Amino acid sequence: MDVDELVRAVDGPVLRAQDDGFAAEIAGYNTAAEHPGAIAVGATSAADVGHAVRFAAANGRPVGMLSTGHAGTSTSDAVLVTTRRMSDCRVDPHSRTASVQAGVRWQQVIEAAAPHGLAPLNGTSPTVGVVGYTLGGGIPMIGRPYGFAADHVHWLDVVTADGELRRCDPDHDAELFWALLGGRGNFGVVTAMEFELVPVARLYGGDLVFAATDAAAVLHAYGGWCASLPDEVTTGAGLLRLPDLPGLPPPLRGTCTLHVFIASTRPAEETEPLLAPIRAVAPALIDTVRDMPYTEVGSITNDPTDPAPVWSDSRMLRELTPDTVDALLRVAGPDADVPIAVIQLRQLGAAFARPPRHPNAVERDGAFVLGAIAPYDPNGAGVERAAVARLIDAVQPWSTGRVVLGFTDLVRPTEQTGGPWSAATQARLQEIKRRYDPGNVFRTGFAVQPDQDPGAISR
Repeated sequence: MDVDELVRAVDGPVLRAQDDGFAAEIAGYNTAAEHPGAIAVGATSAADVGHAVRFAAANGRPVGMLSTGHAGTSTSDAVLVTTRRMSDCRVDPHSRTASVQAGVRWQQVIEAAAPHGLAPLNGTSPTVGVVGYTLGGGIPMIGRPYGFAADHVHWLDVVTADGELRRCDPDHDAELFWALLGGRGNFGVVTAMEFELVPVARLYGGDLVFAATDAAAVLHAYGGWCASLPDEVTTGAGLLRLPDLPGLPPPLRGTCTLHVFIASTRPAEETEPLLAPIRAVAPALIDTVRDMPYTEVGSITNDPTDPAPVWSDSRMLRELTPDTVDALLRVAGPDADVPIAVIQLRQLGAAFARPPRHPNAVERDGAFVLGAIAPYDPNGAGVERAAVARLIDAVQPWSTGRVVLGFTDLVRPTEQTGGPWSAATQARLQEIKRRYDPGNVFRTGFAVQPDQDPGAISR
């Protein structure tokens, strides 16, 4: 099959670099991701995806997937399947499930589920794509009572390397089902999925913002405070450096602040007393904690929505000790001259640590996630990359050594270190890869290759 045949077979657009509309077709949230030599296929259906995969396999090209582009994964000579046209989202209030196509974002699901008193297990940003987030495990805003988003998937429709569409679940192609949930895009293109919704209509949550001078005291208190919280309360803490822009609240403009966010499924009268220890450490510059409908969950962290070039990395931490906090602050605290815009700790434990009803490839032995994001200059000297690397090195004594899918962009994969899986998980993924993708058609991002050595990670 050549490109002209692909154009005739696919209902959506097929675009090369020289074609009008190509740049817009592959534009994503992280504008640092590059796709030299790519052919973009704007899929409208699973059939379109099948044609794209068969074309890629016949021509020795890798297949990459792009919904919102939050993952920020660069590709080379790929057939890049864009899924934004596949946007069907259906909620069944009786079974408490949602079924979505590959282009759906979380905001659609939130709005469709809310009239029924239900909520999905989305992350901090409602603009992120559902499928990519979930295949990476998915760390929800209310994850401590419910666990990873991947733990609640019922079935997946996936186009595998032979171009065929399969429906996999715990009873059909169970190994493929296991691998996709946590193994991400290594085994096929997921075109649709069904997952469980949870009975949450309201939250008690928000953001506590502290001055840079109080950052050390609050962060030192944070670890112990987390240990005292019930499973229904999920928290995060981090440093935020913002430029001096007129649209920002005065306490945040041109300065470094420490943020502690809370999302509780307990009612206000039960949650409010739990916040007293962290509030007592220092006065908050901003306090947005309140009762809210779940539809306003995105307001807790107010993640940016405008595309930008960023460099990110992450690690799973076994624990957060006073020494961990000191190491973090020493290399990237308010007094450090670093170009890192965001450093965020996310509390895990509780349901995150429990085995799911149906096993998957998500690693769940960490107590916290550490993520770092820096503005990226592709023509610069790599200052932002070096600063993030120093932070990752500083927390190495408390790290599991694994990166966290969804918290790590691969804009220049050869310069980033670490992998998402333990040796045992990776060995099992490799065996499944040999069965479903022996030709290694799906090899972008954190890749599992059919012939790789046990314990090795390549991209």
